[in-house]
Amino acid sequence: MKIESLPVTPADAIPGARRRPARMAAFGLLALALAGAGGYALTHKQEEPAAPAASAPKDPVFELSTRDVATVAARPLALTLPLSGSLVPLAQATVKSKVSGVVLATSVQEGMQVEAGQVIARLDDAEARARVAQQRAQLADADARLALARKNQANSAALLKQNYIAQNAYDTTSNAVDLAQAAVDAARAQLDLARIALADTTIRAPLSGVVSKRHAQAGEKLAPDSPVFSIVDLRHLTLDAQVPASDIPRIRTGQEVRFRVDGFGERDFLGKVLRINPATEAGSRAMLVYIGVDNPDGLLRAGMFAKGTVVTEKSAARPLLPLGAVRKENGRDVVYRVDGGTVAALPVKLGLRNPDEGMVEVVEGLDAGAVVLAVPLDGIKPGSRVKLPAAPSTPAVKG
Repeated sequence: MKIESLPVTPADAIPGARRRPARMAAFGLLALALAGAGGYALTHKQEEPAAPAASAPKDPVFELSTRDVATVAARPLALTLPLSGSLVPLAQATVKSKVSGVVLATSVQEGMQVEAGQVIARLDDAEARARVAQQRAQLADADARLALARKNQANSAALLKQNYIAQNAYDTTSNAVDLAQAAVDAARAQLDLARIALADTTIRAPLSGVVSKRHAQAGEKLAPDSPVFSIVDLRHLTLDAQVPASDIPRIRTGQEVRFRVDGFGERDFLGKVLRINPATEAGSRAMLVYIGVDNPDGLLRAGMFAKGTVVTEKSAARPLLPLGAVRKENGRDVVYRVDGGTVAALPVKLGLRNPDEGMVEVVEGLDAGAVVLAVPLDGIKPGSRVKLPAAPSTPAVKG
């Protein structure tokens, strides 16, 4: 038995045998490429730089209200002392009758204006006229007696010259002349008194002013020193104010006083210190200070109660700050000034302070017109950015 070997057919001779290995090789290369690309991507992803950090936020801008800032204004600053008291006429009088008599008429009433010398009442003058006539007659009698005594003296002088009478007789006639002259002088004085009494039956105003009270009516019988009218001069008043004795050293004549009276709203009245009582008032241990008040329009009346202040010290016109705007830093007085939307600390030298008004004057370091923080604000410090309100407030200016 022959064993025949079959002929080996080359791979190229088999259809499709050549393309299969090539296709397998292509798939292998593709898988290798994909694997390499994936590894490269993973490798480079880990090596990518981190994303840049977000930019740091800018400094915040603080919005300010009108209460937070103040515009520095320049004006005088004054220290004041409160006081109160009643208004009293500087000149007033109670007109009294100097003679007795029945009131015939009164020409004025309460509230009416009178001038000095104006007739305000008349008394019955019949008795006074009769007394004048009587005294005139007595004067005439005294004049006649004096004339007779002088004639007798002349005769005695002629007789004495001729030695017809003694010196004693002449002296007697001369003494009679002296007595007659004295009688004439007395009669003339009595006549003057009678005339004064007659004039006093016409009652006149002793000063210009306003009638505050009428004490007598027509038909009443008045005795000497009986009150008839009360008159007050309202053009010049005094404010009698009680000031504690401890504050008296701050009071001096000539100081300005500003006060208000109930019923006149916010209207201010002015006065000046005229006098200071040297003794304290019993009980209160206060001292009276007399303040002169000019009242040309007569609006103020006697007895009105007034409250005000006396200026005890006054500075020149300088920039003023609210007390709340002043800070203490490293032992210095500092204010926070707003310039160009940025806060800056500015050292200042301060002067007069007025706690009642809440203001202090700036002697050095700050000019009028500057805008400053009026109150301390949390978070705002030198270098902070701020936004000003539409209209910064200006410190209130008093008087």
